[in-house]
Amino acid sequence: MNDLILSMLLGLLQGLTEFLPISSSAHLLFPNLIFGSNDLGLSFDIAVHAGTLVAVIYFFRSEIILMMRSFFINESSLSKHKQLALYLFIATLPVVFAGFTFSDLLEQRIFSISHIAIANLFFAFILLVAFVKRKANKNLFQITIFGALIIGLFQSFALIPGASRSGTAITAALLIGMNIKDASKFSFMLSIPTIIGALALLLIEIQTINIDYNLIQLIIGFVVSMIFAFFTIKLFLEFVERIGMVPFVIYRIILGLFLLLIV
Repeated sequence: MNDLILSMLLGLLQGLTEFLPISSSAHLLFPNLIFGSNDLGLSFDIAVHAGTLVAVIYFFRSEIILMMRSFFINESSLSKHKQLALYLFIATLPVVFAGFTFSDLLEQRIFSISHIAIANLFFAFILLVAFVKRKANKNLFQITIFGALIIGLFQSFALIPGASRSGTAITAALLIGMNIKDASKFSFMLSIPTIIGALALLLIEIQTINIDYNLIQLIIGFVVSMIFAFFTIKLFLEFVERIGMVPFVIYRIILGLFLLLIV
């Protein structure tokens, strides 16, 4: 496959799957499995992650501005936004701790396609249980410190390829009683510090190696992932209350079984 077409395809996959509860790592296997395509490298990973980061920041720009203002302006109306910002920070801590603790293991890339498929199936089942058993009585501003930690701990499992970062965070949010739309919003906003942290680690790693890159490929990956991530977030939040989690669980089961069959 032509590398420019590949960069467009990978950018599309990253943008579509980063925020849906369906595992981006499982989908990023397909270009190589189907076409035997090349790995576009660490610089391309940085570009597509930066694209999704810009998309989620732009989408939640109003909420982010309110959270930032809450730390500089002493208004009672902003207190809930300060609390939300603090809980997002708290929810980020477990994945940071897990990332540093298991960094050597993760760098060894010990997870095979079958491992990714099994993780995909297992965490799809957990998501289904959380959705079916949900109480759905809490909104975005009713989360507690304990709830934020639970979501953060669940998100740590996303370090396992196939688990899905958004899927694990939404699962935990449903388990602590958040309604499905606000569970999704919290998961998406939680991706901001998480992606920033991942990008920081990638940028540190890229300084230690000599790497060639194609600027056009990076631009294509960045722009495509940004556009598709933005519209994925927008459409998901508009329809999630109507469609629920079952279609995503069914899709993940089919995907996991397919990956098991081809290995």
